[in-house]
This record gives sequence, C-alpha cells and structure tokens, in this order.
Amino acid sequence: MRFRHLASAALSAAALALPAAALAQAVKDAPSPAKKSSAKPGVVATVNGVAIPQRRADVLLRERTAQGAPEDEQLRAAIREDLINREVIAQEAARTGFTKNADLQAELDLVRQTVIVQSYVRDWLRKHPVTEDDIKKEYDKAKASTGDKEYKAHHILVDTEDEAKLVIAELKKGGKFEELAARSKDEGSKSKGGDLGWNVPAYYDKAFADALVSLKKGEITETPVRTRYGYHVIRLDDVRPVKFPTYDEVKQRIQQQLSQRKLEQLVRDLRAKAKVD
Repeated sequence: MRFRHLASAALSAAALALPAAALAQAVKDAPSPAKKSSAKPGVVATVNGVAIPQRRADVLLRERTAQGAPEDEQLRAAIREDLINREVIAQEAARTGFTKNADLQAELDLVRQTVIVQSYVRDWLRKHPVTEDDIKKEYDKAKASTGDKEYKAHHILVDTEDEAKLVIAELKKGGKFEELAARSKDEGSKSKGGDLGWNVPAYYDKAFADALVSLKKGEITETPVRTRYGYHVIRLDDVRPVKFPTYDEVKQRIQQQLSQRKLEQLVRDLRAKAKVD
C-alpha cells in the first residue's frame, strides 16, 4: 500500500540506544535484582539533579519485551543502567554546546514528529478498528471476483489492428506462436514465447478476460483483442480449478490491507482540509 511506509514505520528505541558494546556492558554491570534503587516513586534514577522518569523506562521495557526479552528484574535493572548512561552523555552534550548543532536540532525535530505521527496512528487505528465483519466481506468479495477457474495462456501484443490481423493470418498458415511472439511489445512475456502463466480472468483487462474465457483449450482468437495496451492475439493453453486460500490463511493480511485503506483515507481527508502552499 502507498501508506505502508507510514503505517509500518516505527521509531525504535534501539536506534537511539548506546552502541551495542556499551549496552552489553550496561547489562553486565546492572545491579542484581536484590539491590533496590533509592529513587523516588515515578523516577528511575536522578543524575546530577536531573530525574529520569519511570515512563521513559516503561517505553524501553515495552520494546524489549516485544522483541522477546523476558520481563524480569534483570531486564529492568539493565534498562535503568542504559538510561543513566544516556543521561550522563546527554548532559555532557549539553554542557559542551553540542546540542545547539543545527543538524542535530533538525534531526530531533524529525524524530519528535515521527513519534507523534506514529503514536497518533496507533491510537486512531485503535479507535477505528477493522471489524471481523469488514474482513469477511472483503474476503467474500475477493473470492467472488476471482471466480472458480484460472487460465494458462500465451499472447502476442502489437500496436495496430492490422499487425494483429497479420499475426493471426500467419498462425493460420502454420506459423509457430512462440516464434511470432518475438515481435510482441510485451517485454515481460515475449522472451518466453508470449507465456503469461496461470492467472484468473480478473487479473486482465475486461476485454482480454472476456476473450480468454470464450476460448477452448488450444484455440487462438480469430480477431484482434483491443485493450489499453494495444492489440492482442491470445491462445488458451489450459484451464484448471482455482486454489483460493482459506479465510484463516489470509485474514491477517486482509486486516492489514483494510487498516491501510483507512489510513490512506484519513490522510486524504486531512490533506483536503489543509492549506498547502
């Protein structure tokens, strides 16, 4: 989906974490679960008078456990050490004036905006969920449009009707379809003798699909078939029952696609109301 980059993008705390070696050392140096912190409630630790809020640790904890880490006291202690290490470096960066760097400020602005957008999207999707009924309707619609058969075909695509008629005439004289396909302007199939593989009719333009399903196995269209791409000469090779996936096999994928559509519509609505110069 076009909006996938927004829906799936995530600001990973790992991307902001200390280098891997330093983080590993933080885990190693983390106090044992038995050692209690003297920090105030709602505060992980205080560094040079600056309190590190518990909420910051909670964000990291959610991410690490989502990645498969066990939620235990050792992990909490390691996160505390990580946050302390970050804080001492951040304070040093501020002391030396590094945080006034223009490129850094621009990056921080982008990171802040990214977090806001992603958090809003998650909350919006939670309040506007895709329902089971929505998914089932989409599945039934796709299944109905797919039909119960799929077709294996070859085709030759040319620019004009006269060219297509010439191809048909040569085929009637005994010309080989795969050889004549060398003059096709469909770059995707001409090197394969015009082979289109197996597809359901809905995969093609309506005029092409209608002509295809009207053929019997081995038959070639008697007249050129016009689509937006040009003029086609089609040969039907075979027909077989379509193997449509079960509802459970595609349920999650459909849910993601429908969520994506909702987000795309949200963006379109917001853009329509926005003044963009």
